[in-house]
Amino acid sequence: MPKINPVSYKVLVCIFERAGFHCVRTEGDHMVLTKQGVLRPVVIPKYKAVPVFIIKNNLRTSGLNRDEYFRLLRECL
Repeated sequence: MPKINPVSYKVLVCIFERAGFHCVRTEGDHMVLTKQGVLRPVVIPKYKAVPVFIIKNNLRTSGLNRDEYFRLLRECL
């Protein structure tokens, strides 16, 4: 299994949009994305390189697994 590395917030937003999420609001330098059936929103900071711990927390919140993440990552790059 490949290692999760920091990615741009634009790539991360692309991944979650392809997974069915949509941006409901932007608060300061954070984007809030939601999806029907997911209880908590996914919050993505607008960083050049989003840290790995934030990516993992958002994957856990969204219910995406690592395989889905890497598949969607290939589509967004």
